[in-house]
Amino acid sequence: MQLILEPELAEQLRILYEDMERAYDSVAVQLDHSCNGCPDNCCDSYFLHHTYLEWAYLWQGLSLLSKEQSTAIMEKAYQYERESKAIIEQGERPGIMCPLNEAGKCVLYSHRFMVCRTHGVPASLTRPDGKTLRFPGCFRCQESLEKMGLKEEAVPVMERTQLLRRLAMLEQRFLEGRRHLAPRVKKTIASMLTSGPPELSHCSDLKDK
Repeated sequence: MQLILEPELAEQLRILYEDMERAYDSVAVQLDHSCNGCPDNCCDSYFLHHTYLEWAYLWQGLSLLSKEQSTAIMEKAYQYERESKAIIEQGERPGIMCPLNEAGKCVLYSHRFMVCRTHGVPASLTRPDGKTLRFPGCFRCQESLEKMGLKEEAVPVMERTQLLRRLAMLEQRFLEGRRHLAPRVKKTIASMLTSGPPELSHCSDLKDK
């Protein structure tokens, strides 16, 4: 059974993404942080993503592109998969450009994932067990902080906890309460493309049990 992303839920995810951007920008402005002119590109980071909802939203965005664009993206996705598998087998972490990146920019920028929207600035996250995790930000942001000479307690951070909880709630709605029956998602964007739109055929057999 292919999972269908209804318009109302897609809109709720879009609103959440906008809130993520505002939270990110609020911290970035305080630190005078920008990606402009950066010698690195985060799109070659080996990020793994974990929600069926974002996976479906990715395919929704892909459907808006021309056939020529989507075909080119799929070709790059398969190439990414082959190259990353070979690198991982050598015990190394892949650093391959995301198949959605074209001339340095994301062709599905409005549909980019949570990780893509929150990476860069200092952030904190409180897990369900109460433990708080802190993320220092990208190397460029850390360099800026060092120049500013801010003490750790004075560094502004992007609080991810509530944003992630909202995403988890939307994910639960998307899966119609069957999250505990669904295999865990742990895929790159390339893998989400080569695997096709998300499906839960085996879960549909269990929904009434």
